Amino acid sequence: MSGARPFEMTRLPSLSALRAFEAVGRTKSVRAAGDELSVSPTVVSRHLQNLQLDLGVDLVEPRGRGLTLTPAGEAFHAQVTQAFDLLRQAVRETRPTHRDSLNIWCMPGIATRCLLPRLPELQETLKGLEIILQPTLSRPDFSRAEADAEIVYLKEPPPERALRSELMARPRVFPVASPAFRARYPGLEKPEDLLALPLVHEESTEQWEEWFRSTGIAVVPPLRGPRLWHAHLAVEAARLGQGIALANRFLVEEDLAAGRLVEMVSSDVRLGGYYLVVPAGRWRDPAVAALRVWVKDILSERSKTDAFNASMATNS
Repeated sequence: MSGARPFEMTRLPSLSALRAFEAVGRTKSVRAAGDELSVSPTVVSRHLQNLQLDLGVDLVEPRGRGLTLTPAGEAFHAQVTQAFDLLRQAVRETRPTHRDSLNIWCMPGIATRCLLPRLPELQETLKGLEIILQPTLSRPDFSRAEADAEIVYLKEPPPERALRSELMARPRVFPVASPAFRARYPGLEKPEDLLALPLVHEESTEQWEEWFRSTGIAVVPPLRGPRLWHAHLAVEAARLGQGIALANRFLVEEDLAAGRLVEMVSSDVRLGGYYLVVPAGRWRDPAVAALRVWVKDILSERSKTDAFNASMATNS
């Protein structure tokens, strides 16, 4: 026994810190990781800092406005990901194989303003199944069974062969502001009239740039204005009279009807669409089929209203 070394138990870092690091490395975004874990970006950043102090090595480094993994971080992330995959596999193999829930990840605005009011209809159709509606900007990893379906806004359908998708709606995107803000700028008629006005952005200026180009403006000058990351915050800033936000009718229909927001200029621009995405092997699952019909029914009704209003604005 003289040459034997006693077994040394390696102290593990905080599981919360490891989860935050795994999510940041996978999503490439502190914000997206926070959305996925239902914590603030500040909490995620604190987890990363504590993990690096605990390990004594830099795992992430700033790049532009975001973060990237260091070489040590890349190597550690690969092993942490493998460890979490093993844990998920163990959970899947331990749980009963029958399905008793339908887990839907959905864009927050659509979840709150469109789906939630009619959720009892889906519950009535899917008796016996627990419906889990998770508003999030993160994308689920279907290979890890993080969700059964997602409703997401995309420019094009996802190319992965393991997934199948269907376009639910392709809404018009248009500029909105408060009536008081609109009154301060009389005489606005064309999209180019908005270039010099205060604009409210989401994560970047890209959406506004694409919208202006879609209206026929070939050269879009550098755009300024606050970046609020989420569509509902941009719309709320517009309601408060802080500037002009881009929105679609799904997100602002009630505000337009109540007069809290007005459309700034007439346009008919569509930058993407809402897709229902599910694993290809579950496309004909009765619960997924019922979900497809339910979502398409809700969004198609609102799309008809949007098309009618766009036509009236164009002809007025």
